[in-house]
Amino acid sequence: MYIVLSMFLRRAALMAVAAVATGVSVAGFAVPAAGAATVSPRAGSPHSHVSSGSAPASPPVAGSADSLGTAPKQTFVPDLIAAVPGGITSAQLAKVGKLGGVQAVLPVDGGKVTVNGRSANVLGVSPQAFRPWTPLSTAASGAIWSDLSKGQLISTSAAAGQLHLAAGKSYLVSAAILEQVPFGGTTALSVPGTDAVVNLARSAQLGLARNFAVLISAPSANLKTLMARVQSVIGRGGRVVNLVSYSLVTASEQPVAVNAPTGVPANWLALFKASAAKYCPGLPWTVLAAIGEIESGDGANDGPSSAGARGPMQFMPSTWAIWGIDGFGPSGPPDIMNPLDAVPSAAGLLCADGGGNSATLPAAIFDYNHATWYVNEVLALAREYALNNP
Repeated sequence: MYIVLSMFLRRAALMAVAAVATGVSVAGFAVPAAGAATVSPRAGSPHSHVSSGSAPASPPVAGSADSLGTAPKQTFVPDLIAAVPGGITSAQLAKVGKLGGVQAVLPVDGGKVTVNGRSANVLGVSPQAFRPWTPLSTAASGAIWSDLSKGQLISTSAAAGQLHLAAGKSYLVSAAILEQVPFGGTTALSVPGTDAVVNLARSAQLGLARNFAVLISAPSANLKTLMARVQSVIGRGGRVVNLVSYSLVTASEQPVAVNAPTGVPANWLALFKASAAKYCPGLPWTVLAAIGEIESGDGANDGPSSAGARGPMQFMPSTWAIWGIDGFGPSGPPDIMNPLDAVPSAAGLLCADGGGNSATLPAAIFDYNHATWYVNEVLALAREYALNNP
């Protein structure tokens, strides 16, 4: 997925540079009205290298379309991404949104730019529209969305390390124009291969390609069939990628902890499987995987959340005091931040509520997070993981 996204973002960046070279103003990129970027026909109601500081930061780029708003009551897991170098048209967007099984779609801007002298894949989004498409721990973070709405750059932790970014400083971004952009902070993002995001006003200023791709949430659809239908809508020049399959591959390659003890699950996929088997026989490991992805992006944003939940499985400290166990982690008190303890503890909690029985599994998930949409999203993503299990 990273290679695919990088390829299309590079083309998008070249298009933006060409637009400036031919006299098309960067300011000419239109910013959609608030909420207009999302089409949800069947959605439920939602949960030069310049050193930093060597030049004054530009004024915040904001606007009514990127207002902070409130935390969503529902989140959407992106199942597919469809990218078109020339951009997704409104007609194509409408057609994709009406395909069977599609719950919601979200167009995003994009471009491959240089941040602090290093290459980065950047998406342009409306904070209000994009917020529900991120893990719960990210969606619940008011600071992240406030920074993004002010025109600041937000990135993943891994990308911030590679780009040598520090919160509160500004860095030169080389795109269609050269601009000093403040860096807000790091969080988990929902699109693999994305290094950073900016709001739509900043995206237009930098000249990122408008509506370069569309995110698609379709929890009840056959993704193989849906991919073919989306491809027919966007044409041969576009590319459709299954993000669920990519998520599983990532989980099978991503270590759960640095210097993990010998003999314990070495990656997230193995941890989900081992935790279900040992601490809740009968509980599908895919349910743990779905909860881990929805809550924190498999530990990419450990919180704490605005409510105080912490760790990869987002336990409240009071709940952890009761259900936290020393699972596969080192001997000693259970560590809420260590996935080797947190994932087994989630399995134990689910099991106590009937998670090992298919008939009572929905109720067990509801007890984990008291929301019907959450139960539906977890079960739907778990089914997709089962179908796409490598």
